[in-house]
This record gives sequence, structure tokens and C-alpha cells, in this order.
Amino acid sequence: MQLTTIALLILIPLLIWRIYSRVKRIFVRQESLKWKHALGATLFPFMLVAAGASLLPDMFAVACLGGAAVAGGWLGVFALKKTRFENHGRRFFFKPYDRFGIVLCLLLAARVLQIGVEIYASRQGLSPQAVTQEALLHDPLSLVPFGLLAAYLAVYSIGMLRWRRAQPVLPEVE
Repeated sequence: MQLTTIALLILIPLLIWRIYSRVKRIFVRQESLKWKHALGATLFPFMLVAAGASLLPDMFAVACLGGAAVAGGWLGVFALKKTRFENHGRRFFFKPYDRFGIVLCLLLAARVLQIGVEIYASRQGLSPQAVTQEALLHDPLSLVPFGLLAAYLAVYSIGMLRWRRAQPVLPEVE
């Protein structure tokens, strides 16, 4: 085993722990800002449609992405039901349900790390087959975490916009 391979095996758990600690800080009580929700409600569906259009000749890949998007949307609806909402005058706050969001973010991060290890192994000659970009992007292991997270965030953002529209503006609390 080479020294760089040993270093990689030691660094991967540290990277996973660092990613987890950073993602966990996102899922705390925060102020609801309409522009953030609108950006998420437009950007993530656009990303899903663009990814699906680029995969169009490969129907199995499109089916994997679509199935993951449906499951991610369902998780987003469930997470919205578990979200705690607060109104303080003209300011709105929410505490997202963190379990699904953290798991989906870590799934995508784990896949990105796995792709990095596969590229490293193929360049070191440890893997008999060369890794191509098309093989990585059409792989269900790449499409499912992306579809889950993108649909989850899209549905969650749309649900947050709907919640904000339904809220009456209260007098400022001092």
C-alpha cells in the first residue's frame, strides 16, 4: 500500500466528520427570508429538469433520477410537517426538521467522496477500468442522492413560500 493511499484512508473519516459538523449548523432556528425560498423553489427544479434532459437517451438513468425526485419530494413534505414555525411581529422564523436534511446532504457528500476515491484509484493504477465522466454521471449511485436532495430542497422551499404567504403580518414585538 502506498503512503498516499494510507493518508487517504485516514483523511476520509475526518472529512466525513467535518462535513457533518458543517451541515448540522445549517439546520438550526433561522429567519425565513422570501428570496432564499424563492431561489430554492426555482433553482432546484431547474437543476432536476436540466439533469433529466441531459440524461434523456438513457431511460434507466432518467427513471432513477425521477424515482429519487419523487422520494425526495415526499421527504420534503414530511419534513415540512415536522418543521417548527414562529412569528415575531414582522419577522418569521423556522426550525427545520434536521434528520432528513442531514442524511440527504451526507449521502450526496459520500457519493462525491466515493467519486474522488474512484478517480484516485484509476489514476494510481489500482482499478482495472478507467473512470469516465459519462459513467459517473449516468450511474444510479450518483443520480439517486442528487435527485433526493434536489427534490427535497425544492419541495421544502415551495412549502416555506406557501407558509409565508399564509401568515398575516403582526405588529412589531418589542
